[in-house]
Amino acid sequence: MLSVIRPRRSLFVKYFTTLFVAVVVPLLLGSATEAWFAFRDNRYDLDELLRVEARSAADRIQAFTDGIRDQLGWVVQFPWTQGEDDRRRIDGLRLLQQVPAIVSLSMVDPTGTERVFVSRVSMNRTGAGADMSEDPAVIGARANRVWYGPVHYRRDSEPYMRIAVAGNRAAAGIVVADINLKLIWDIIASIKIGDTGHALVVDDSGRLIAHPDISLVLRSGVGAGDFNRLKSEVSAADGAAVTTTGEDGKPVVALSVPAPNVGWTVIAQQPALEAFESIRAALWRSLILIGLGIVFALVLAYWRACRMWGPIRQLEAGVERIGMGQLDHRITIQSRDELEQLAVRFNQMAEELAVSQHKSERINRLKQFLAPQVAELVEHSDQRLLDGHRREVVAIFGDLRGFTAFSARAEPDVIIAVLREYYEAIGAVTERHSATLIRFAGDGVMVLVNAPVACDDPAERGVRLAIDMQAAVQSLADSWNARGWAIGFGVGIAMGPATVGTLGWHGRLDYTAIGSVVNLASRLCGLAEDTQILVDPVVTGHVKGSIGLASIGERTIKGYDHALEVFAVARTGAPVRRTSPELDLVS
Repeated sequence: MLSVIRPRRSLFVKYFTTLFVAVVVPLLLGSATEAWFAFRDNRYDLDELLRVEARSAADRIQAFTDGIRDQLGWVVQFPWTQGEDDRRRIDGLRLLQQVPAIVSLSMVDPTGTERVFVSRVSMNRTGAGADMSEDPAVIGARANRVWYGPVHYRRDSEPYMRIAVAGNRAAAGIVVADINLKLIWDIIASIKIGDTGHALVVDDSGRLIAHPDISLVLRSGVGAGDFNRLKSEVSAADGAAVTTTGEDGKPVVALSVPAPNVGWTVIAQQPALEAFESIRAALWRSLILIGLGIVFALVLAYWRACRMWGPIRQLEAGVERIGMGQLDHRITIQSRDELEQLAVRFNQMAEELAVSQHKSERINRLKQFLAPQVAELVEHSDQRLLDGHRREVVAIFGDLRGFTAFSARAEPDVIIAVLREYYEAIGAVTERHSATLIRFAGDGVMVLVNAPVACDDPAERGVRLAIDMQAAVQSLADSWNARGWAIGFGVGIAMGPATVGTLGWHGRLDYTAIGSVVNLASRLCGLAEDTQILVDPVVTGHVKGSIGLASIGERTIKGYDHALEVFAVARTGAPVRRTSPELDLVS
C-alpha cells in the first residue's frame, strides 16, 4: 500500500504567488487557444449539421425511389398468361391511385412487347403494342432488375425520370414508370439550416432537380451552369464542407452527399455570413475578456490559483483513462500538497479496481460454460480444477429431430426464435442440476457431469438431468408441433474416463472433454429417436436399481469393433419408441 504524504505548505499561497505574476500571459494564450478551439468546434458542428441535413434529404429521396420501386415490383410478381391484360390494367390504375408521383405505366411482356399502358395524361390502351425490347429501360431492367433513367424535362420545365422494374422471373415481364420529380420539392422545402440555409438536388449533369424556390426548377436550364459549378466544387471536397460561391453569387458553406441508386447529388448550404456569426461573436468576447483581465489582474490571478490547472488536468486525464479501462494507469504528482495526496488516493483506487475487475472477469469467464454456483465454487477453490487432467465423467448429448427440414422451410427469425427457446430451456435445466454446459452447436448441445467439480453419483445425476432436459424440450415441442413444425428431441448418455480442461487461443478459452466416452455419447444421441434417452451399459450398471431402463438390443456403433447393447430410459414423460419386437426391462 502507498503511504499518505501530508502537505508541507499551503497550496493556495504557492499557486497564487506564481499566477499573480504571470496572469496576463496565460490569459492571452488562453484566449487565443479558446478562439482557435471555438473556431474548430464551430466548423465541426457546421460540417455535422450540413452533413446530417444532406444525408437526411438523400435518405428520404432514396426512400421515395425505393418506395416506388417496391410498388412497381408488385405489378410484375406473377408470369404473364393469356387474357390477363385487363387485370394488369386494373393493377396499373390502382397503382396510379396509390402513388401520386407515377404519371404513366407501361407493362411489357417477356418478349419485349408493350401489353398495357395506363396514364394520368394520355389514353390508356391494352393489347399488343409497340416493341420495347430495345428500349434502354427494358434492357437495363433485364440486366439489373431495377433501372433508373436520367432526368428529363417535359415542356422544358417539370423534371421527370423513368424507373423500370423486372420481375423475379423472366416470365413476369417488366414495368416501366414515368415519375414526376416535382414531388421531391416537399422533401427539400422542409429542410432549414439556420435562418436562411437550405438544400438542393442536382443530377449528374448539374441540372436542378429540387430547390426550395420551385420556380428555379420549373425554369429547367436557367442557371444550370452555376449549379454544375457548385456541384463540382462541393463534390471535389469528398464529403467535407467547403466555402464557395452559391447560385446567387454570395459566399456559402456547402457540403454534398450522393443520393444512392439515382446518381443525384444533394447539396446542403448556409450563407457564410450566418454560418460564422458565432465565431465573430466569440472573438469579440475574447477581446473584451483580455481587456478586463489586464485591468483586474489581481482578481484573475486569485481565480486561476484556485483553479489549479496542471494537477487537476492531470487528474481529469487519469480519470478518463481509468474510465476507458486502463486500470494500470498511475498518476504521478510531486507537488507536496493536497493534490499529491489526492493522486495517491486515486492510485490506490485504481489498484483496487484492477484487482476487482480481474476477479470479476475470471468468474464471468467461468460462467460461460459452468453453472453460476459451480463457477463460484471453482473461483473460490483450487484454480487447477480447470487444468487438463483425467477424470471419470458422464457425457450427455442432445439434438433436435427434424430441425434440418424445419430450418430449410422456415424464415430466419422463426428459426432464431425456436433456437432461443430451446437454448433457454436447456440452460435452465443444466444450471438447476449444477452441471457443466460445454457448448451449443446449432441444434445440438453437450453437457458434462462430474467435471470440473466432482459430485456424488454422477451417473444417476446425469440421467435425471437428461430426463428433465427431455421433459423441458418436449414441452416446447408440443407448442412447435401445434404450429406445424415437426421437431423432436433425442438424448445420448455415456460414462467413462476423459481428458478435461480448458482449450483455446489467447483470450478465447473453452472448457471441454476429450475421449471415447464423448464420441460414444454423441453416437448414442444420433441413434436416439424423438423422446428417447439412450444410455450405454456403464451408466445402466450404475442406475438400474433406481431408474427404469429398457434394452433396445445391440447396436453397431461407429468406431467400435463389436456391437454394443444400448438401453433407453423407460419413463421420460413421453412414451419410449420400441425399435425391436420386445424390450427387456432392466431392474
